[in-house]
Amino acid sequence: MPPKEPPRRRVPGPARPARPRPASAGARPSRPAPRPAAKRTAPRPPARQPRTIRLGSPRPRLRLISLGLTLVMLAFVVRLLQVQAVDASAYAAKADRYRFQEYTLSAERGEITDRNGIALAASVDAYDITADPKLFTPEESKVPDAPEQAAALLAPLLGKEPAELAKKLRTPKSRYTLLARKQTPQVWNQIKDLRRVYGQKAQRSAGGNGVNLLGGILSEPSTKRVYPNGELAAGILGYVNAEGKGAGGVESMLDPELAGKDGKIRFTQSGGRQVPTAGSQGTPAVPGSDIELTIDRDIQWAAQQAITEQVRKSKADRGYVIVQDTRTGEVLAMANAPGFDPNDLSAANAASMGNAALQDAYEPGSTSKVMSMAAVLEEGKATPDTHVTVPNRLHRGDRLFKDDVDHKTWYLTLNGVLAKSSNIGTILATGRLGATQAESNRVLHGYLRKFGIGSPSGLNYPGETSGILAKPQDWSTSQQYTIPFGQGLSVNALQAASVYSTIANGGVRVEPTLVRGTKGPDGRFAPAPTPKETRVVSEKTAGTLAKMLESVVDDREGTGTRAAIPGYRVAGKTGTANRVDPELGRYKGYTASFAGFAPADEPRITVYCAIQNPTKGSYFGGQICGPIYKKVMEFALKTLHVAPTGSAPARLPVFSEPTP
Repeated sequence: MPPKEPPRRRVPGPARPARPRPASAGARPSRPAPRPAAKRTAPRPPARQPRTIRLGSPRPRLRLISLGLTLVMLAFVVRLLQVQAVDASAYAAKADRYRFQEYTLSAERGEITDRNGIALAASVDAYDITADPKLFTPEESKVPDAPEQAAALLAPLLGKEPAELAKKLRTPKSRYTLLARKQTPQVWNQIKDLRRVYGQKAQRSAGGNGVNLLGGILSEPSTKRVYPNGELAAGILGYVNAEGKGAGGVESMLDPELAGKDGKIRFTQSGGRQVPTAGSQGTPAVPGSDIELTIDRDIQWAAQQAITEQVRKSKADRGYVIVQDTRTGEVLAMANAPGFDPNDLSAANAASMGNAALQDAYEPGSTSKVMSMAAVLEEGKATPDTHVTVPNRLHRGDRLFKDDVDHKTWYLTLNGVLAKSSNIGTILATGRLGATQAESNRVLHGYLRKFGIGSPSGLNYPGETSGILAKPQDWSTSQQYTIPFGQGLSVNALQAASVYSTIANGGVRVEPTLVRGTKGPDGRFAPAPTPKETRVVSEKTAGTLAKMLESVVDDREGTGTRAAIPGYRVAGKTGTANRVDPELGRYKGYTASFAGFAPADEPRITVYCAIQNPTKGSYFGGQICGPIYKKVMEFALKTLHVAPTGSAPARLPVFSEPTP
């Protein structure tokens, strides 16, 4: 079969010239067309080339992109350096904060005991009751009023108002709220029992998918301060606040020693729970030291019972009793009435929550006369037998002075002035201390200061008053004559007791002490520092004063016969002073008091009693405080096994023969 020929390419011919367009009819004849030029062959135009797009140079763009990438990388590098080098510790701390959980380990507060180791204040296990408010929302609890229902169940157990608890359970956007502090283990056990009951109900309902209404109630281990003896020695001990810090009394005074040092524990956590395999680290808590007081619990109880009963009978504002060891200065009892129970501060009267025996400043009255007599004897201006004529009235300065009872002119000895508690006789006796009244004032002031008047007792007790004793040059016209018999100066009860302990101790004042020592966490006992001793009067003067004070109690003419104790020689002094009402700022009512020691010839114990503003019955110190002195002193002598000396009293004369 012959091969096919390729198709021929068709070549177009030359273009034909266009014909002239004929003129239309009626048109104006146009000029004759020009004669066409001679036909010639024109050259063929060259073929049209396709248009070329010329691209821009890529180098500027690449430079711009490179610069941008460089800046971005530089920013990353700077940030990396900041994170890794400059702020590394801060970010590590933030990471640790989220990774690790840290808790404070509360130190166990030390005990406060009496001198025999009997607990007066101790710490026991307790629980802070907390809740997770999120679990009480309608979404989580499936109950619209879950907070109210839970609050109604918890309120009787926690002693709170249901509305208060419901408000805490509705705390918005919170996973923690504190419902009650320092609850006993019994309370927490009751809450757990309730929670278990409602958990069982939840399992039985909704096909086992119910919600426990109390499932969000939790607890945190804590400790609670308890006072096993209730009101006993509450004025001394004080109390702790809601944070467990000392807020009054010894609890406050020795808070650093009692509190110890809190510890810390740190562990790895995930989702709020400890990772068991990660271990933990921390510092253990150091328990506080135990404080041993000089107080004897039994003597404290006897003193508190006696003063509480008398304050109630006399319908008085308050009263206090101090019992002190005359040889060591140790306070064996310090009772206040009315008192308070530190276990239940909500029921306490704010006015009774302090330690009035140390914090009240008052004019002591005639119990202060023993210091005036000490000055007269020590200066050699008189003896117990010195004759003193005591008129019914005595004009001195701008006042007319009298004794507590109206009497004819008394012819007394100096001993009789003290036994009869004569204000006029005391003014006359102290007037012999100097050639002028100003010099007498200066000498007397010096002895009052030696006895501790106007100075802190040395206990360093919070809120203790130093009393008031003006400088002798500042004494008013009347003060020059009232201060010798106990008006125009002020003391606290411990200062007044210390005066008699000084005389009982042979004229040496031993600074009072309330703390015997401390026992640290290691069990070692550290005794308290030895108290300061000061010679006030000679041993001879002190012995003479002791015999004179016996006349107050032993002699039938004395004002303190109700304080006599069968079988014991008792030295004491009554006091009945005008009382300044702190609210009115003027004299209103009386301060009744009695102070003394026993046995008079071999002193061992001092007892001081004062009652403020008795309004029912007698207001004389010998009649309402003398019996308290007797009751407390008898109990203390028996408790400490102090035997009678068996010797006979001196029986110094009270009256003297009238001088011609």
